[in-house]
Amino acid sequence: MTFASQLAQYLFTGLTVGSIYALVALGFTMIYNATGIINLAQGEFVMLGGLVMVFLTMVLKIPVVIGLVLTVLAVTLVGALFERLAIHPLKNASLITLIMVTLAGSILLRGIAMCLWGKDPYALPPFSGSQSVKLLGATIQPQIFWILGITLLAVGGIGFFFSRTLMGKAMTACAFNPLAARLVGINVRKMVLFSFGLSAATGAIAGAIITPVTLMEYDRGPLLALKGFAAAVLGGLGSGRGAIIAGFIIGVLECLGAGLISSGYKDAIALLVLLVILWVRPSGIFVSSEESELKKF
Repeated sequence: MTFASQLAQYLFTGLTVGSIYALVALGFTMIYNATGIINLAQGEFVMLGGLVMVFLTMVLKIPVVIGLVLTVLAVTLVGALFERLAIHPLKNASLITLIMVTLAGSILLRGIAMCLWGKDPYALPPFSGSQSVKLLGATIQPQIFWILGITLLAVGGIGFFFSRTLMGKAMTACAFNPLAARLVGINVRKMVLFSFGLSAATGAIAGAIITPVTLMEYDRGPLLALKGFAAAVLGGLGSGRGAIIAGFIIGVLECLGAGLISSGYKDAIALLVLLVILWVRPSGIFVSSEESELKKF
C-alpha cells in the first residue's frame, strides 16, 4: 500500500469516527443551549443506542431499518425520563449540582446496562453486507457509507428542525434568552425536556450505526462522551455547526495520529486537543469573541 493510499485510508476512517464524535458533540450542544449544563450522561445514550440495536436486531430478529427507528424511540424515551426524574424536580439548583446529577445518571445508566447486557462486548453485522470496495486506494467497508449517510441525514434533519419548525425556533429562543422566551409564552421547562429527548435520539443514532464497526459494551460511554465534549469545545460550546465540523476534525486527527505516529496515542489526542483549546481559545475556534456570548445552532 502506497503512502497516498494509506492517507486515504486514514482519512475515510477518520471521517467515519468523526461522524460519531460530531453527533455526540451535537447532543452536548443541544442540552447546553437549553440548560447551560454539560450532560455527562451523553455517552451513555450512545452506548444504549448500540446495545438496544443489538437486542432488537439480533435477539428479536427485527429488520435493521425498523430496529433503528425503535432504538431511537427507546433511547429518546430514556432521555426524556432522565430529564423528568432527575433534572426537572431541581427547579432552583445550581449548575454544578445539575452537572453532578448528570454524572450520577451516567453511572446509573452504565450500571443498568451492565446488569442487562453483562460486561461482554457485543457485535452487530453490517447493515448491507461486508463486501468492501476500493476508493482512492483505500479499502472501504459498506458500513462506512451507512455511517456517513445517516449522519448527514441526522444533521440535516436537526438543522431543518431548528430553522424551519415552530418547536425548533422555540428551543432556539430558549437558548438565546430563557427569560424573554418565558415572557412571550414559551414553556422553557418543556423545551428542556425536548432537548434531552432530541439529544438522546442523536446519541442513539450514533451508537446504532457505529456498533457494526466497533464493538459496543456497557462502559463505552465515558470515552465517547470525552471525545464528543472535546469536539463541542473545539467548535465553540453552544455552536451546533462548530460541533459538527470539530467532530470530523478530531476524528481525522485521531486516525492520522494512530496511523502515522502510534496507535497508543489514539485516545489521548482528543484530550490533548481539549486541553490546548481550553488554554489557547476557550470560546472555540469556530466562534468569535462576540459570538461566544450567543448560543446558536
